[in-house]
Amino acid sequence: MVRVVDIYNFLDTIAPFNTQMDFDNSGFLIGNKYDIVKKVVVTLDVSSDVIEQCVKEGANLIISHHPVIFHPIKSINASSIPYLLCKNDISVICAHTNLDMAKDGVNDCLFCSLKLYCKSPLSLYNGLVLGLVGDLKYEFDSMSFANFINEKLRCGNLRFTDVNNKIRKVAVCSGSGGSCIKNAIDQRCDAFVTGEIKYSDILFANENNMSVFDVGHFNSENVVVPHLIEVLQKEFSSLEFIKSNFSDKIRFL
Repeated sequence: MVRVVDIYNFLDTIAPFNTQMDFDNSGFLIGNKYDIVKKVVVTLDVSSDVIEQCVKEGANLIISHHPVIFHPIKSINASSIPYLLCKNDISVICAHTNLDMAKDGVNDCLFCSLKLYCKSPLSLYNGLVLGLVGDLKYEFDSMSFANFINEKLRCGNLRFTDVNNKIRKVAVCSGSGGSCIKNAIDQRCDAFVTGEIKYSDILFANENNMSVFDVGHFNSENVVVPHLIEVLQKEFSSLEFIKSNFSDKIRFL
């Protein structure tokens, strides 16, 4: 018999919740910690589609990367996500920036997906690794590296810049990684791969002879979901962990 709190405590050992960034709201956010877990859906985000999937599959726990409650809630209506979760007796645990920076967390999964090696920290936050730097086995130009990324991450919405450099040393930072641009430049990286970045940061990188690859927030982080399911399934073999049907809704003309 596994209770919600047992899974929370395990997640706390692999991605301690007290390491989350100051702005974050990771942790046990909705439900009853002492409910017996029937089935678990693991997702990047909690949406109405994910809740519908839980109801259909008989799952009463969601493990999400992005917090289902991020900003203070002033009202709850019948169509809101928190209301629907409570109505259907679904608990939610969210592991956000603590999982980004954890060993074998989001950034490690992104690093491995791009077949990088010689891993080193890109930046640090309270002594924890925020972003990673590694080398590619082969040298790429920007177009061929963009195609390589698209193949590995199945982006479909990849944006990139080409500063006519050869790419071998690469920095990666999942999610919104623009704050790490200077660190990548200081470490003389040829390319910076992230999920979301401001135009001014792109210009700054280009002026410093570094190409930028914006793979989309979803694509830079969803790589952790299969890995997390594998880890949880190994620890709690009596339960079933299911990948959510949540997908990136962003489209380009």
